[in-house]
Amino acid sequence: MKQTNYNPDVLSCLANLSSDEVFTSPKLANEILDLLPREIWKDKNATFLDPVCKSGVFLREIAKRLLEGLKDEIPDIQKRIDHIYKNQLFGIGITELTSLLSRRSLYCSKTANGKYSTSSSFENEQGNIFFEKIEHDWKNGRCSFCGASQSEYQRGEGLETHAYQFIHNKKPNIINNMKFDVIIGNPPYQLDTGGSGRQAKPIYQLFVTQAKKLNPRYLTMIIPSRWFAGGMGLNDFRDRMLNDNRTRNIVDYIDARECFPGVDIAGGVCYFLWERDNPGDCHITNKFKDKTYLSTRPLNEFDVFIRLDPAVSILKKTKLLKEEIMTDIISAVRPFGLKTNDRPSKKGDLYLISSKGEGPVESSRVTAGQNMVKKWKVMTSKTSHDHAGQPDKDGTRRVLSRVEILKPNQICTESYIILGSFDKKEQAENCRMYVKTRFVRFLISLLSFSQDITRERFNFVPLVDYDQEWTDEKLYKKYKLTKEEIEFIESMIRPM
Repeated sequence: MKQTNYNPDVLSCLANLSSDEVFTSPKLANEILDLLPREIWKDKNATFLDPVCKSGVFLREIAKRLLEGLKDEIPDIQKRIDHIYKNQLFGIGITELTSLLSRRSLYCSKTANGKYSTSSSFENEQGNIFFEKIEHDWKNGRCSFCGASQSEYQRGEGLETHAYQFIHNKKPNIINNMKFDVIIGNPPYQLDTGGSGRQAKPIYQLFVTQAKKLNPRYLTMIIPSRWFAGGMGLNDFRDRMLNDNRTRNIVDYIDARECFPGVDIAGGVCYFLWERDNPGDCHITNKFKDKTYLSTRPLNEFDVFIRLDPAVSILKKTKLLKEEIMTDIISAVRPFGLKTNDRPSKKGDLYLISSKGEGPVESSRVTAGQNMVKKWKVMTSKTSHDHAGQPDKDGTRRVLSRVEILKPNQICTESYIILGSFDKKEQAENCRMYVKTRFVRFLISLLSFSQDITRERFNFVPLVDYDQEWTDEKLYKKYKLTKEEIEFIESMIRPM
């Protein structure tokens, strides 16, 4: 029989504005709200702020919980609605459009004092969901608050500038003057910096930092997981997060599409709960397909966050021998000074490996790495085999793609990095075998939250003796890995 009374939640059907500004589904919003203590839904004095309103889903789902939790204390349904909407729920729209959408979700009217508004407690159109269009604070071509490029974001009237109120010192007075019990939201993730390369600049960390300044009892936001170990300009933020023992819960989705269908976010996404008055170890949940890993541990065991608990014991064992690390012999960007789009010449005394083709090249074009030219070299692609730095459907990763040996007088462009240069061919062969082991690629994967393979990805890889051959079996024995640890590595990394 055909179902005729299906009434989908419109907030489950919204398409995302972009991969930068991703809408939260009601299901996901409630998973995040479940981190908060149950008693808060019975507290008529508890206050909630979403400083990055998009669809209004967080405020709407909070309202539902309060309406149920306060029904004994405020039995009259209309008085209960008016109290909750007027005194407990507050938001700041990220754009004028999302402020209207959020009011429609919460008040059932795009204006808080409209004819069809569910609350009669407001005399103005905004209610407690505020939006004011503001401008960036330009200094030397960048916004002093968010780092946006002036050439990219100084726009004409009517165009969105992405100058978000919450992080530009333009919060409404009522927000500045209040103490909030809960701050919750899904902030914008990044800004395009404009200019060369048009790299995306992370911005979500600014919202987390600003929210902490308001000193709520609880803070929970959903953000990209790249802060665990990577991300442009995130070092200070990562250090603060790892050393703040008030972060008590992290739920980590290794594949962001499990949270946001159809949206690729390199390295996955996570949501966290920060508790002002309850420091301690962090409860960590990692999710991928049908796998769930649970652990409770401090976040600052290493300079980066190791997302999977079984990897922590493996990494600790590799550090026991206090060996040097492989980054000591790996080239920087542009190992020979040649850019990605550099092509071979018609003739020359060297041989160039390029993504644009292979062929002769003059030695005069080499502006770096001259000491490596005459040696045997191990080269790998600067782009990972894994899409967006994420596992395949079966949960495994390959991590590295092309790994080859360059003979003396063979060089490459910046599409590749050099993992080591050697006097003997056998040493290069042994290095190549070493980096292709599951053990090494597993250690690389712990720092790989995108497709980029850089020298820093090898920070956990020990520098070994390349006068001998290396296999996984020898490495497992050297670092005294248990059967369970070996099985874990081999469940995560597939043969190359």
